[in-house]
Amino acid sequence: MRLALRGYLLPMASFREELEDLLQLSELDRMEPVTTLGNRLIENGKADPADCSAVVSALVDLVNGGEGPAKSRLRLGEILGALGDPRLHTPDESEYWVGLNIDEHPVQVGRFLVTTQEFSDWLSSGGLKNDAVWSEAGKKWRDTRRTLWTDLAADPDAAHLVVPNQPAIGVTWYEAEAYARAHDARLLTLDERMQVMRGEDNRPYPWGQPFGQMNANTREESLNKPSAVGLFLGDRTPEGICDLAGNVAEWTSDMADEERVIHPGSWNAPSMSAWAKARALVPPKTRSADLGFRLARDG
Repeated sequence: MRLALRGYLLPMASFREELEDLLQLSELDRMEPVTTLGNRLIENGKADPADCSAVVSALVDLVNGGEGPAKSRLRLGEILGALGDPRLHTPDESEYWVGLNIDEHPVQVGRFLVTTQEFSDWLSSGGLKNDAVWSEAGKKWRDTRRTLWTDLAADPDAAHLVVPNQPAIGVTWYEAEAYARAHDARLLTLDERMQVMRGEDNRPYPWGQPFGQMNANTREESLNKPSAVGLFLGDRTPEGICDLAGNVAEWTSDMADEERVIHPGSWNAPSMSAWAKARALVPPKTRSADLGFRLARDG
């Protein structure tokens, strides 16, 4: 596409040329225009891979920089997810994991919660049909289910909740368990999760205390939905494990009677639900827009 100027046709500036100008601005001043530039790339079909790569790199820098109001950061995270978030890895890659010692035993913990992209790719590859990774209780639930996660995710009303680099929500405990088994992994126990969050200095939150603002995606931030994993820089441990206080609640491997234990801190819960010792009980068949899961494995 070209513009007419004094009788001549001149090429429009490329996305990269626009981006170069924007990168001269401060981090805060360039957040909105870079996000808008990314959205234009999506609308144009991401035609030029070099343009896409340059804009993605600029968006990642903004995510890692931590500047800007929560709602603006939420939007840039969504655009990054739509363009392809290079921060994300799969369980077969070493970058996916953070190694820790818990109760003097080595444990690898997922840096991020399992994402929408990750979980949907597994379902697309036949994860529901692989009996080997389903427990007996899980198979009984699976074989009598009335709705599929993919059907729920395809509902237009759920589009704002189903973003590639956001946590996979609406996943039952049975599905989370099967996904973990499919990757030679498991879910953390509540005690393990608490130790990960608190660290050796017994922090009440990953960043320490007090709770403060802009540290985690909880109800106080008024985002009313999940955010891209790792978007809230305060909500990560010194080792780099993210979204332990907020974003979405998290299934654990623990149970009480016939219910499963979760850590309830999420975008839909107040800060009182975010501290390390918080817990709640829900049925394992629960699907909720503020509940996801994370992988762990021994060794």
